[in-house]
Amino acid sequence: MAVVETKKIRNVALLGHGGCGKTSLAEAMLYITGGTDRLGKVADGNTVSDYDAEEIKRGFSLSASIMNMTWKDTKINLLDTPGYLDFVGEVAQALRVADSAVIVVDGKAGIEIGTELAWNYADAAGLPRAFFINKFDDNEARFGRVLDSLHETFGKHICPLTIPMVKNGEVTGCIDLIDETAHVFDANGRHSVEIIPEESKEAVEKYRDMLMEAVASTDEDLMMKYFEGEEITHMEAINAVHEGIIHGDIVPVFCGAATKLWGVWTMLDKITESFPRHTAKKTEMLADGDDCEITPEGEPALFVFKTVADPFVGKMSFFKVMNGTVKRDILMKNNTTGDNEKLAHIYVVNGKKQVEVDELACGDIGMVAKLTSTNTNDTLTWSKELKFSPITYPTSYYVKAMIPASAKDEGKISQSIVKMIEEDLTLGYENNSETKQMLIAGQGDMHLSVLSAKLKNRFGVSVNFETPKIAYREKITKRVDVEGKHKKQNGGSGQYGHVKIRFAPSEEEGLTFTVSVVGGTVPKNFYPAVEKGLQDAMAKGIAGYPMVGLAADLYDGSYHDVDSDEISFKTAANIAYKKCLEQAAPVLLEPVGDLDITVPDSLVGDVMGDLNKRRGSVMGMDPAKKGYTTVHAIAPKAELMEYPIQLRAMTQGRGSFEYAVTGYDTVPGNIAAKIVENAKKENA
Repeated sequence: MAVVETKKIRNVALLGHGGCGKTSLAEAMLYITGGTDRLGKVADGNTVSDYDAEEIKRGFSLSASIMNMTWKDTKINLLDTPGYLDFVGEVAQALRVADSAVIVVDGKAGIEIGTELAWNYADAAGLPRAFFINKFDDNEARFGRVLDSLHETFGKHICPLTIPMVKNGEVTGCIDLIDETAHVFDANGRHSVEIIPEESKEAVEKYRDMLMEAVASTDEDLMMKYFEGEEITHMEAINAVHEGIIHGDIVPVFCGAATKLWGVWTMLDKITESFPRHTAKKTEMLADGDDCEITPEGEPALFVFKTVADPFVGKMSFFKVMNGTVKRDILMKNNTTGDNEKLAHIYVVNGKKQVEVDELACGDIGMVAKLTSTNTNDTLTWSKELKFSPITYPTSYYVKAMIPASAKDEGKISQSIVKMIEEDLTLGYENNSETKQMLIAGQGDMHLSVLSAKLKNRFGVSVNFETPKIAYREKITKRVDVEGKHKKQNGGSGQYGHVKIRFAPSEEEGLTFTVSVVGGTVPKNFYPAVEKGLQDAMAKGIAGYPMVGLAADLYDGSYHDVDSDEISFKTAANIAYKKCLEQAAPVLLEPVGDLDITVPDSLVGDVMGDLNKRRGSVMGMDPAKKGYTTVHAIAPKAELMEYPIQLRAMTQGRGSFEYAVTGYDTVPGNIAAKIVENAKKENA
């Protein structure tokens, strides 16, 4: 395979709401460019992009997949991303290495939450973007309505480059507003040029004026020509669109029908003509916030943006060449671990198909297998000590306890989870010593369902999920004075320990142990045994949860010269502790934390009302990004176990939150009684 120059490479991410047709568009682009010899369909489970068994089964994308194609001597690396919110980490990976984004919009549904989120993701990544209004051939599709809503929602930079062509009341093709040509497509997506039909001329005039106004806004000279009524030439328009896309002054809108291949040809032309190459931004951001210049002829450097744990191939590391040229057998240094890695074989990929290449130029995307110590977000260079800015992943708050389905699964589960976390950095894993549970955190129920399926399909590990236990604690609320005596005689030497202890609540986390014994009623050598006996006993309170904040003062007791030993005094301390529990009115404590919820302004009231039902306390509000407010609250962890899904439903996916446990607070009596009752049943 010939090496493609940097100036001939385009890296494009496909974004959009689930079901809008991203994968169908990718398939159409591959077919038209000759990247595949048959047009796959999502419904048939035979697309290049959705090749994973779980994707085929579910009928939608679960991970970002990479495809490459050549159109008019230009290589296009296409990154098809999932539209479902649970897999936002995959979107973040694609956007980190893309140089532009195409947001696909369903021509019938119009702007959906996934459309808004895609715009926000691309905006945050600083990427030039375009829209592709899909399914425009459907009788229920309304191109004008969708375009107007895009313009209204995302700003005046939105302008059409192609519009539907209507002939005899039906959509039969599309019109290129720059060329002012009408395109009618055959069954293979090839188009023939026709004269613009009379019934489309009014629309052409309206939308071409919108385009020319956007074109004029990119340059002062063009603006003067526009206002003076002079014609902006074809070449001026093409150059202005190119510069406008790169600098974000123009967000072009294309239209088409991906499953029919309509309009795709035209968009491919514009991608090669006007979309930016890797070097358009001139610099690449580093992890320390500085920028480094992109030099295609300089020292090679690559950034690993995705890892796949394949049980047959091994670990596959997907990378973008950020600088220089990367060649096969090159030895590079991992600037995260300090280890050297040899890129024995490098590949370009089309879905699951891999083609080995000798080298990849600056800006290109490839894959290398079996790197021993390289993971996602790592930078590999020859000699420079630099690290490229890492991908930022959202924190996962949807937590479940993971239970091996059988004993044979238990032995393999930890190793399998480690491999899955290498692949998906939005997953969180913890072996909780307090609740004795393996906890897995994901973006939502679908995310964890897919994880379960992958564990089974790839590693033969079956797991079940259940609601995790809350790490409750207990604390006494009264001062009490108790006595503990242990006396045992079975012939020969016996056991004798006797203590008197004053217990009180303490502000310290654990046990605060003091001694005020007078006259040697308890010898000093038994003080540590009493303290150790109390510490051991505090592992369980009256409901079986750990006791915290306990002050104990050993002030008296007695001993026997022969029968007293450390075990006897540990036992006596335990007896005293149990009497303390009976008399000191212990209460249940639950983890509580700071909850920051960011939602559209119109939904603040709903969120605050819901917080009240969750025993949350609103502490204040602050304006967030335009049209959004952040609500600051304190809420118990027990009330937030399903909150990621419930907030998503309440806000149609527009809401997000951050949560961190900051301490413990008393559980209300009626709720505590139920928790204690359930705990006693479990421990019975």
